[in-house]
Amino acid sequence: MLSRVANAIYWMSRYVERAENVARFVDVNLNLALDFPEAAPQWAPLVATTGDTELFEERYGEASRENVLRFLTFDLEAPNSIVTSLSRARENARSVREAISSEMWEQVNRAYLLVMDAARRSTSLADGHDLFTAVKQASQLFVGVTDLTMSHNEGWHFTRLARLLERADKTSRILDVKYYLLLPRATDVGLAIDEVQWAAVLRSASAFEMYRKRHGAITPAKIVQFLLLSQRFPRSVRFCLVKGEQSLHAITGTPVGTWTNVSEREMGRVVADLSYAETATILAEGLHEHIDDLQIRMNRISDAVHAQFFAMKPTEAFADDPRASLAPNPASSARLVSPLRSDA
Repeated sequence: MLSRVANAIYWMSRYVERAENVARFVDVNLNLALDFPEAAPQWAPLVATTGDTELFEERYGEASRENVLRFLTFDLEAPNSIVTSLSRARENARSVREAISSEMWEQVNRAYLLVMDAARRSTSLADGHDLFTAVKQASQLFVGVTDLTMSHNEGWHFTRLARLLERADKTSRILDVKYYLLLPRATDVGLAIDEVQWAAVLRSASAFEMYRKRHGAITPAKIVQFLLLSQRFPRSVRFCLVKGEQSLHAITGTPVGTWTNVSEREMGRVVADLSYAETATILAEGLHEHIDDLQIRMNRISDAVHAQFFAMKPTEAFADDPRASLAPNPASSARLVSPLRSDA
């Protein structure tokens, strides 16, 4: 497969998943406002986690609910908004229509037109739950169409790898927002608002019902275990990276458990650490610190995948030794998304 085609397929899938997860991310605050109106939700942290605070302040100033919702939903100048993500997914899909099924193209196009139509008709996002639900369902339909109409070859594995990397990162972000940003005061731990927020986190990952069937009572430690370390729940970080590792090795032809390039090595290390991690240890060392480190490592995997499969020429780290490590980017953990690619 040409690297240009693989790159476009990868980012098409990643942008669709990104749109869904930003919808989930924003919907957390909307759910909190509905379920617990006396606890004023915080909106500025949602922009801060995308790394777009400076741009937001230039364009909107005050981080009100209406401004943040419009910035993250309809703003074409916002690099991580839902409409921008779907627009870029659509352009990537259009450029490789010969490599994907017509049903995939139609679904991406339909999702883009859905949001563009809502942007033209909507004057307020005060009740944006229906739109965010539609975006999530459009993304889920795209995943189903992809699995059912695309040959499970290298291209399909690139779509799955991209989707799972994006999903793992956003699940960790949702946890981090609850633990580090959304809780108004440390004294609120254990109160009614705390339980409502944890329930909202589970719902934002479509995890509430499966969590209740598995664990029953809502407790922070079990929620952390379920969303980070579960072997069976398809939106947990561990599940996503395990399946992503399988697709990565299917692309390279290297058996799982071995590695021949940096992306396989970095992925294998993270999967191994999650496989042997304990919730009590994570909480004792600090959930925010653990997630921050995890996000940096997932960004390194994404950078390594780009350097290995999509770059026009090897990066300096790969020029002489394919086993050379990539230097981590300390600032990468401050961003919700991976760097945007020029073909987007």
